Amino acid sequence: MNILGIGHFHPENEITNQFLEELDIGTNDEWILERTGIRSRRTALPLDYIHETKNQDSRAAIEAAEMSNAAMGARAAEMALGRAGLTASDVGLLVGGGCAPDTVSPAEACNIGAELGVEAVSLDVSSACSSFIAGVYMLSLMDPSKLPEVVLLVTAEPMTRTVDYTDRSSAVLWGDGALAAVLSTRHRGRAALIGQTLKSDPAGHDKVVVPRLGHFYQEGRTVQTFAIRKTSDLYQKTRDEFETQDRDLHFIGHQANLRMLESVCRRCEITEDRHHFNCEFFGNTAGASSGGVISQSWDKWTSKDDLSVVGVGSGLTWGSYLMRFHEDN
Repeated sequence: MNILGIGHFHPENEITNQFLEELDIGTNDEWILERTGIRSRRTALPLDYIHETKNQDSRAAIEAAEMSNAAMGARAAEMALGRAGLTASDVGLLVGGGCAPDTVSPAEACNIGAELGVEAVSLDVSSACSSFIAGVYMLSLMDPSKLPEVVLLVTAEPMTRTVDYTDRSSAVLWGDGALAAVLSTRHRGRAALIGQTLKSDPAGHDKVVVPRLGHFYQEGRTVQTFAIRKTSDLYQKTRDEFETQDRDLHFIGHQANLRMLESVCRRCEITEDRHHFNCEFFGNTAGASSGGVISQSWDKWTSKDDLSVVGVGSGLTWGSYLMRFHEDN
């Protein structure tokens, strides 16, 4: 599986730690930084709306948003297609997915396709915060000869719409964002995706939940311990299988929070120069998080770089892939 282009998008409205202090929910900059390492996040919701309502009616948030989830996904997709030198008319399959689509039916992929003007099969492969990795994994299982030449994979995440802004434990974490990648089994791009993995433990289905008509909930301590352990295990497995002396192995984890990622780095002895993240200024953007880090540095990666990408999500689900860069065409 080759990656021809990648794109990201974050809304302009910024939820700073100072803004959260002003909500008077028992938190401040020092408390947030100590526990999460997050300084700010982006949201498609008007800041006045959050301040006035604290998003107590999550259903109303869809109407209040300044940008639809599909529009965010389309913006990321436009960047990915542009980097690939392609247009919407080249897409033969559009795969969406994420934690909190604007519509249960139709699939969010159809909404995104309508925004882009795509005329191709469009469907969702949703696995919460692991959705992008799940999409990569599912495509890797398919017969390459039966896949279209160009596949567009999009994960758009309007997570702030699911947040109860009277709950400081969740209010400090989430940001909105979108990720898109143009993939092909027939055309060579800047990088190849190898070593795809995906696993689930459905016994943990109730540990992280976004109800259809409610607010995000998680068992924070349980989930953080799970995320650190599984992320460390997958990174070490990737390192054992793919690390070579002539290539630089980098780590990009699910951007749940910086303190969690730092714990993984200590356990796995990952040096600061090999650890890449954006959660400090964008928060946890769910399934768009790790790929967003890659996209923001797209022009910096060299032909000697290998990226070990690891994701975790509700389900409970965890997965990984290696992005191996090579010389441009």
